[in-house]
Amino acid sequence: MTDPLCRTSRRDFLQGVAGAAVASATALTLPSCKGTGRRGPVNSSSTPPVVDTHMHVWANDPERFPFPHPYDTSFRHANVPHEATARMLIDDMDSCGVTHSVLVQVIYHGWDNSYVAECVRSHPDRFVGHGLIDPTDPRVAERLEYWVKEHGLAGMRFSAIYYRNGAKGGDGWIDSPAHDRAWRKARDLGAVFNFFLAPDQIPRLERMLTRHPEVTVCIDHLAQMDLSVENPEPQMRLLLSLAKHDNVRVKISELTSVAGTTYPFRESYSHLKRVYEAFGPDRLLWGTGYPGAARGAYGRPTLEEELALVRDELPFLDDEAREKMLGRNAALVWNLRVTTAAGADRGP
Repeated sequence: MTDPLCRTSRRDFLQGVAGAAVASATALTLPSCKGTGRRGPVNSSSTPPVVDTHMHVWANDPERFPFPHPYDTSFRHANVPHEATARMLIDDMDSCGVTHSVLVQVIYHGWDNSYVAECVRSHPDRFVGHGLIDPTDPRVAERLEYWVKEHGLAGMRFSAIYYRNGAKGGDGWIDSPAHDRAWRKARDLGAVFNFFLAPDQIPRLERMLTRHPEVTVCIDHLAQMDLSVENPEPQMRLLLSLAKHDNVRVKISELTSVAGTTYPFRESYSHLKRVYEAFGPDRLLWGTGYPGAARGAYGRPTLEEELALVRDELPFLDDEAREKMLGRNAALVWNLRVTTAAGADRGP
């Protein structure tokens, strides 16, 4: 079944992109999420944005939106363990008072970002989008410009972690001349990059951060540090080395795959506190992963639990830091604006 959020024709989509501002205002009265404790109904102009900065969705329509997985040629739509459409995400967000989500292209759809782009076009007041580009493509800068200018995406994700230790030709592309051109293009476009990488790949990324300080970069999932090992200090030092770059933001996300423990991951709090102390309250972002029941299919906490982790756990955060991490910082990165039911236009 086609996702009802995204039924427009390609012609309508292309005509609409120019008029759909990614930072459009949203007028919402959002309910609180059951079980999170801290927040009542969102009905005041003082309500801060709540932004999930890492959300994967995929189409439930393989004919219209194919699944050309670039690393697994045998992959088919039937291999996906659960549907995760934008319609599901909107329902999830509305039930829990999440004002915006940053859609990050899932690897299942490969380098074709059409579904994410169309969902952003359909709901520019709720979504911004990051696509995927084949990082080994020598025309990576041109591909970036195409998806940002022609399809309204806000930036790109580069999944360097799949290229470690020589896999798929290696990760030399991270600081290659082709990517220098892409970073310059990102500067000109105002595009945001996010990197899914391992700690041992950070030195390559640092070279780019030094050469291109104008480009905002978000580090996915704490650079996939393994906090379950006996001594995570070498990995921690690599991540913390990025704090000297003002253009870096860090996502406190995917603790299921990083902490080595179960929710609410309390054994990891001392490590998370070090990240907070290094980067400060203005450079941390909150993100989850999948909408609705897909969370359970992938063994992730519920949205209620993800919100409670920030609002009720993480003892080193004060109320201001919690608001910043849950949305105010993201509003600055992606230039989001929220108009509440009271009618006040809330900029970042």
